[in-house]
Amino acid sequence: MTESSEQNLADLSMTELFRQEVAAQAAVLTENLLSLEHDPADRKKIEPLMRAAHSIKGAARIMGLELAVKTAHTLEDIFTAAQHGEITITAFQTDILLEGVDFLLKISKCPDSDIAAGVTALQPEAENLLQRLAGIRTAPASAMKTEAPDQRPSAAPSARQADQAGPLAANAAKAKEPDKTAAKSEPQSQTVRVTAEHLNRILGMVDESIVQMRWLEPFIRRLSALKKKQVVLDRRIDNLRLLLEGKPDYPMLKQQVNDLCLETKDCLATSVSHIADIDDFSRRAEELNDRLYRETLASRLRPFGDCAQGFPRMVRDLARRLGKNVRFEIDGQDTKVDREILDKLEAPLAHLLRNAVDHGVEAPDQRAAAGKPREGQITLKARHHSGRLQITVADDGGGIDLEKIRQKIIVKGLSSADVAARLSEQEILNFLFLPGFSTSASVTEISGRGVGLDIVLNLAQELGGNVHVENRRPNGTVFNLQLPITLSLIRALLVEIAREPFVVPLSRAAHLAAVNASETVTLEGRRYLRYHGKNIGLISAAEALGLKEGINGSRWPVVIISDQDNHYGLIVDRFIGESLVVVRPLDSRLGKVQDVGAVTLLNDGTPALILDIDDLLRSVDRILAGGGLKTIARIGDDKSGKKRRRVLVADDSITVRELERKLLQNHGYQVDVTVDGMEAWNSMRTSEYDLIVSDVDMPRLNGIDLVRRIRQDARLKALPIIIISYKDREEDRLRGLEAGANYYLTKSSFQNDTFIKAVADLIGKADG
Repeated sequence: MTESSEQNLADLSMTELFRQEVAAQAAVLTENLLSLEHDPADRKKIEPLMRAAHSIKGAARIMGLELAVKTAHTLEDIFTAAQHGEITITAFQTDILLEGVDFLLKISKCPDSDIAAGVTALQPEAENLLQRLAGIRTAPASAMKTEAPDQRPSAAPSARQADQAGPLAANAAKAKEPDKTAAKSEPQSQTVRVTAEHLNRILGMVDESIVQMRWLEPFIRRLSALKKKQVVLDRRIDNLRLLLEGKPDYPMLKQQVNDLCLETKDCLATSVSHIADIDDFSRRAEELNDRLYRETLASRLRPFGDCAQGFPRMVRDLARRLGKNVRFEIDGQDTKVDREILDKLEAPLAHLLRNAVDHGVEAPDQRAAAGKPREGQITLKARHHSGRLQITVADDGGGIDLEKIRQKIIVKGLSSADVAARLSEQEILNFLFLPGFSTSASVTEISGRGVGLDIVLNLAQELGGNVHVENRRPNGTVFNLQLPITLSLIRALLVEIAREPFVVPLSRAAHLAAVNASETVTLEGRRYLRYHGKNIGLISAAEALGLKEGINGSRWPVVIISDQDNHYGLIVDRFIGESLVVVRPLDSRLGKVQDVGAVTLLNDGTPALILDIDDLLRSVDRILAGGGLKTIARIGDDKSGKKRRRVLVADDSITVRELERKLLQNHGYQVDVTVDGMEAWNSMRTSEYDLIVSDVDMPRLNGIDLVRRIRQDARLKALPIIIISYKDREEDRLRGLEAGANYYLTKSSFQNDTFIKAVADLIGKADG
């Protein structure tokens, strides 16, 4: 390698280190500036600001970036003046200081190829910013002291002298400076960056190692059995020796028996010693594997605060733009969360916080008129509860106007006025999570596009969790997210279905029971179990999964699974037990396997499928709703033997889905329902339908892509399709028809016969 290339590598490395330094110190600056804004008199909060600016200045000087040095130096001057009481940092001045922090971050993100040139291009912007920053320092002329602008508190001169001596001396001096804030906290460990894929592979190998070590257990048992046989053999030889002692005619035989007896005892002693050694090795190896496993798993966990660093600044800036006063608090920043979950949380939580500022907290005058403090409160909490991660976003604003949402539902054609009037509070709140649903009167940068809450719901469902909204009108709104702590390890219930092991995430098993057939009831050809005062559908797990075996015997092990709205009982062959299992993703080439989320290895090395409970709930709902039980007479053919037309409905709105189902069933059609395009696609691959009715905006697979997928499939390409959407623009209609739909209707068509006429036009009447 040439000297030049070595220098380039060194420069790239220093640039990355500089970026990391600026990012870390910018987070400190932002956090403490926002904290100082709420309590300007607390000078203790100025110390970390001075040190952060000083650290960036030293790093920038090493890189030779004078513009960054000058900016950081100016910030340091302002913080020093504030600490000396020369100035008080107001909210307006905080805006300018935060702009300075943003500018330092902007400098650090200049391209690697020529960072110096990139910084030079920022010179005009810097001059304006530095002038405004200087205004902070000189504004309170009456309070100015005779000290020089760059004077520092007593702890700073050693660092300043070192700066003048050069970068290496500056770093050395900085290292020796006492850190008052650090003395109060835990020492920070050195960190390295490792990809999630790499950690997953390590975790998988540790799991395999644990399985391999368990092979020693049966081996030790076999050795112990051999030892017992040796003990019996030794006793029999001993008896033979005693018999020969009274017979002097066989001296050679007696000698041989004595020798054999000694050898047997020696073998037995050796076996005992070896078994003890192997047993000790197995125990130590298992303990080591267990520690390695826990450490590897812990390395996947990061503090919740890692994804929340930008939220205080976002909330503060948004509140100021809207003319609102908001105090924002984060509780549980040290709560450990799987890095894969943490990476996906930032955008959904940002949506919830933006909604809380925009829709939740009222303007100061409005709050005062309602007898509330002029300053609103928004709280973000994270904690572990019952083996789950619970995240709460709460505000003390005016709450959710249910009547406003009800009217929006009617206007959008999502439900008739009669149906909307009968909706419960929770059913109304569920509409907030529909794609494109918004109560804003106008579209702005902040709100009105109907994007946000559906992202939150999709994330929760994707991670195997749920989201719930609590309306405390007129005193606020609370959004609760229940998520797994980690995606790599779950506590699970092992069950046997059709003589095969399956894994049910324990967090999704609401109840376990042993049910006698006599305790169930049969209504309209379906089995029901009484649970918490309600009849819940009961179905064989084997049948729900499409396996061969069904219900056996008269006493059934039942797993009750649930989502927010429904409970179902799954009859399994037997309960195997509870265990912690490592979650392994299915091979991507398999695509989405219906009702299956992942795979794991059991303690004996046997692979077992981990059930996708949300997918399974939809399958069970579809089977029970369509009378699809094989063990119970199928409802579908009328007395004349004519087969009814079968329609598949795909819509993620439970209200619209039920409305379509009832309309079609009332006209004699047999109906199956699915909650999104992916579930509909899975259903079409395993069942035959005469017509597909699909929404457009759905999670996992939207309606347009579903239509395209159908039209590209040789078996399904001629299948009639109706798209029903609330989008009534001409370009939306053309987009649906160009994808291959036969009809594109709006949801207002439910209020007349347009929908049923379109169905009859495509597939005829229900009895064909």
